[in-house]
Amino acid sequence: MGKDFEIRLDAEVPADPAQVWETIATGPGISSWFVGRTEIDGDTVRTSFGDGWIPAGTVTVADDPRHFVYRSEPAPDGRFLANEYLIEGRDGSATVLRSVTSGFLPGDDWADEFEAMRFGTELFFGTLVQCLTYFPGRTATPVTVFGPPVKDWSVTWQHLHTALGLGADPRPGDEAGWEHGGVVYFTNPHTLGIRTPDALYRFIRGLNGTLLAAHELFTPADTADWQRFLDDLDA
Repeated sequence: MGKDFEIRLDAEVPADPAQVWETIATGPGISSWFVGRTEIDGDTVRTSFGDGWIPAGTVTVADDPRHFVYRSEPAPDGRFLANEYLIEGRDGSATVLRSVTSGFLPGDDWADEFEAMRFGTELFFGTLVQCLTYFPGRTATPVTVFGPPVKDWSVTWQHLHTALGLGADPRPGDEAGWEHGGVVYFTNPHTLGIRTPDALYRFIRGLNGTLLAAHELFTPADTADWQRFLDDLDA
């Protein structure tokens, strides 16, 4: 069995098409809103994540600044992933950005992976919109840290919300009361994003059973501090 899937997202952003292109079609740009660190070498797109690499993609369309597509080669079990971006300039230095993430997940246990992918893709696109709205022309340093195995996700989320100075059911626009301040810009059942003047802090329910910090920092930071933060949540 398995599942063909397609996730469509779109937004109008206060950036011109050239700025959008730099953010979705270059390594430093993608690294500022996706997960891990992305490099583009010729027609090959590679993203390092944790101790490994997400399967490489091949650029199939690069129509600057209108259309960018890359996709992985199908694995023996049929698994593949494709990312497509359509850019449409509007009057007043605004741009409509449309994203299509599609592919195939093999096996009978695809449901959990698809759920995690859908929620994660929504967060990453929301982060992309934040970058183009609040940090145009800037690139971030991605920080990826894995916490310990989670025994009870409801308890871990409760501890996280408390540590961030948020209520039990945070929503976009809520103010965070932790040391970094900021405002919630995105939330769904698996993810939470907080924007500050110099960072986009993101917390993700990892498919491997750990809470993941996948931050985009526009100023230097100590990764060890974030490891301690995650380790202490369920201490």
